[in-house]
Formats: sequence, C-alpha cells, structure tokens
Amino acid sequence: MKNYPQQPHGGTLVNRVLEGDAREEALQRAKDLPTIVVDLEAIITLEMIATGVLSPNDGFMDEANYKSVLKEGRLTDGTIWPVPLSFAPIGQMNEEVIRSLAVGDDVVLTDYYKKPIAILHVSDIFEYDKEMRAHYLFNTTDRHHPGVDSIYRRMGDIAVGGQISLLNRADWGPFEKMRLEPKDTWKLFYEEHKWKTVGGFITGANPLHRGHEYIHKNALEELDGVLIQPLVELAKREYTRHEFRMLAYRAVLDTYYPKERAQLAPLRVTYIFAGPRETILHALIMKNYGCTHALIGRDHAGVGDFYDKYESHSIFDEYTPEELGIDVRLFHEVFYCARCSNLATTQTCPHDIRYRINISGTGVRELLRHGMMPPKEIIRPESARIAMQGVQPKGLDEHGESISPVSKTINSIFPYYRTSRRIGYHPRKNPITRELTIEDLELAVLDARTHAALIYRDIFREFSYVTDHNRDIQPSWITDSYLEMHAQQDMVLDDLQEKLHLAEEETSDEFMYQDRSEVEKELEAAKTVKRYTPYPVTRDAMEHTTWNPLPYKRYRGDDE
Repeated sequence: MKNYPQQPHGGTLVNRVLEGDAREEALQRAKDLPTIVVDLEAIITLEMIATGVLSPNDGFMDEANYKSVLKEGRLTDGTIWPVPLSFAPIGQMNEEVIRSLAVGDDVVLTDYYKKPIAILHVSDIFEYDKEMRAHYLFNTTDRHHPGVDSIYRRMGDIAVGGQISLLNRADWGPFEKMRLEPKDTWKLFYEEHKWKTVGGFITGANPLHRGHEYIHKNALEELDGVLIQPLVELAKREYTRHEFRMLAYRAVLDTYYPKERAQLAPLRVTYIFAGPRETILHALIMKNYGCTHALIGRDHAGVGDFYDKYESHSIFDEYTPEELGIDVRLFHEVFYCARCSNLATTQTCPHDIRYRINISGTGVRELLRHGMMPPKEIIRPESARIAMQGVQPKGLDEHGESISPVSKTINSIFPYYRTSRRIGYHPRKNPITRELTIEDLELAVLDARTHAALIYRDIFREFSYVTDHNRDIQPSWITDSYLEMHAQQDMVLDDLQEKLHLAEEETSDEFMYQDRSEVEKELEAAKTVKRYTPYPVTRDAMEHTTWNPLPYKRYRGDDE
C-alpha cells in the first residue's frame, strides 16, 4: 500500500482475522475459555475492527485511550479518533465472567447461539461513568437522544479493553454477494482500476435521491471514481427495508451513472447516533476503505434537533487536513429550483422558496408510504418504485394518522404550499395555518407534477418567441392571435374615440349614458390594455434586426 495514493488511518490497515491453522488452534482453545455472550451490534463492531474498517484500532480501548477519545477526540498517541470503542456487555452472567477476569486473560465472545465470534485478549478492566460518556460523546444527557438511551440500555458498568482475534465473520445475508472489505476496495481501486482519486459516500436509511446524485456527480467531475456505501444495519422498522434500498441504488446506478466509475457496497456499522462526531468517524472509515476524498452532505449523521444542521461541517475545523489524511468535500443542502430548472443549493441559487421542492429523505419516505410517487425532480422514478415496495407500514392507521404527521411531510418537501397555491405562483391572500391533511399532500404532489417542469419551459418559450430570427420555428398561431388581439383592441379604441367625440359634458342618467370625463377614463383604460397586449413578432419585423448590410458572401472571404 505504500505506493497507493491513500494510506490507512494510522498508517497500517489492521487485520485481526484468523485463518487456516491459527484459526483452528484458536477455535480449539476457545472451548476451554470463559465465555461472554454478545449482541449483534457488538458482533458487527468486532468484524469492523478485525477487517481494518476501524484502523488503527485492533481491539477495544483501555481506560486511558477511552478517556482520551471521549474528552479530546484523539487516542493517547495523538491520532484522531472521534468515538470510544468500548466493550461493556450487560447481563448477570456476563458480569460474573468479567469480574472473574484479570489482565492477561483471554475470553471468548460468542453470539446468542454460542457460536464463537472472537477472542478478546484482556489488557484492561475498568469502571466508567455513563453520564460522563453521554455528556462528552453526544453533548447531551437527554434520554430522548437515541445514543444516550443506548448507553443506559445496552452497556454494563464494567468495560474490558484488549486486542481481539476474529474467529468467524458475521453472516451478511442478502448482502453477502455484495460484501466488500477494505482489503478488497484497496485492490479494486488502485490495482484493477488504477485510480488516483476516489470519493467515499456513506448514506443512511433513505433510498437514493437526487440530492445524493448531485453530490456523486459533482465529485465525478474531478475524481476517478466514487464508493457509495448505504448503511444496512439496525435501521428503524418503518424505514425502507435494506434490500429494497440497495436495489433502488442499483437501478439508478445502472441507468444514470457512468459504468465502472461508481462502486456500490453495503456497509455494516453500528449506529452510534453521535452526530458531528460520527461524521468524523465516517470520514475515517472512508479513508480505511481507500478513499482519498470524503463527500459529506448537510446534517450528516444528524439526530433530530439535537445538533445544528451544519454542525457536521463545522466539526472538521477542529482538525487539520494533514492529520485527517482525507480530503473532505462539504456539500450544502440540495433542492430543486423550478426557476433555475435544476438541482441547486443556497450557494448557487438566488431564488426563494416559492420555486423550491426540497429533498427531504424522511419526506420522500413518507410520500412513498402513502403510495405517491414523489416528484421526479427530487428522486428518480427507478429508485422510488422499488423503494416504495420496501416501505412498511403503508398508508394511514385506523385513525387516519401516519407515522410522521402529514403537515411535517408537506413542509419538508413543498415549503411554498402554505403560502402559495402553486409552485412559482403569487402568495395566497391568507396563508394556511391549520394542520395539513392527506388531501393537501395530494394537491401538493399533483401541483409539482403539473407545474414544476413547466416554469422554465414557459420562460424559454417567451424568450424564444421574441428572439427567433427564423420565424419558421415559431408557431404561427401565436403571432396570429397577437395580431388579432391588437386588431380587436384597435377596434375598441376607434369606437371609444367616436364615443368621446359624441359625449356630453354632463348626462342626466349616469347608468345609461356616460359624460365626457368618464369616457376619457374608459379610453385611457383601453389604451393601457393595448400597451400590455403582447406584441406580435413577424418575419418582416425580425428583418430589421440585421443591422450590417454587407452581403453574406463577404463574411466567407469571397470579395469577388
């Protein structure tokens, strides 16, 4: 790897996977070792450590490294590491085993079915403060924060540190055929593809939408390839099922991405819910997979309202690019602007929310739940139709309510709806303040389908009508209708001129007849209508735009 454009975090790609004779000997020895039963999250973490995903860590942290990472975001040797890798299993039997251990002992870690997963070589045993862990790691001790809640639900009171040796990999089920470990991607990127730059992108529980695509394709303008890694672990049951998300990714990549430049691979990591700190962790995971660049979107690894939506960007200011060892590319929130007629961010688009369809992963998922194809401007239909099959439950419950309030869904995707009847239109006289309903959601979706693609088309149509010198490519009925409107308005003006000439200064019946002053106002109003009637652009009129009288052949160099 020394000649590769990237290096693993800490300089060495950890490999703690036992194979061959070493594995067989360890399996035999494990039969006589004390046993700790671990849950799926711990099994995933063990595999991540052993295969180098979490390099330079080769096991669970001792107390010194645990506290250093928790308080400083670094290992004791100064290497950046944002979240502590600690092992403190719950359960009375596990606790009894831990209390029987001493530094230098080995203990086998098994799954629920007693299958040996790894051997832990004990280097430290220590007690820790759960509240302190929550405070430093999540910047809150609120149990409503899922990461804080997980500390109290999943972690015991005594932690065990030490190097691990992996005996058996976890079964990845339907994703086994797509599994890529760091050793595989380094070979793929730098030996097979001969790439010099690779952008890493880790994404959560939502199907591939066009905000993701915007980031990927911006990166591909300058990088050789991208590694796209959807997380496939421990998502909430109401999210899109993992298999369908992966299939949705594959459908879009096959249709809209350049072949051989976008690599898709599932990523099994434990959800830490650490907000900004988890963003740093993901960047280092990308680095350990061989990526030279980390592509970070808005509110990466965010948790509700616990963190500012751009805190996942600002946290990178705490580290230098040299010590991170990966080029971090930060992207602002992506939305579709109907006036720009493309995807944009606040960095590139000057238009207000009147023209916007926002890309909200949660909002898209709720549209799919209600059986509605989201606007094509924010998610490809290839992605949406597959993802919809993987969303459960569908629709509303027996009380007519959904998992996420309908108002929240509409506000997140259609920010103009409460203040404007249609995208790009004038504001409502009375903005909607009531709770929005499923009927409102239907209206917003239908409006986006009808008008989102028309705004820029109509603008172009108006520009082209007054610009095309070649009138053969303009429909003649538009010019004819404008000519008719002008002729009709001229007829109205002629009649009013005559009426003015005959009008009396005063009239005895103000309803039947008009006096001169009122006819004058009527005439001025008709002249105003004439001024604002679109002007017909004829072939003869466009001839006057040719201001140079030289014959065309003179421009071809023919002076004869």
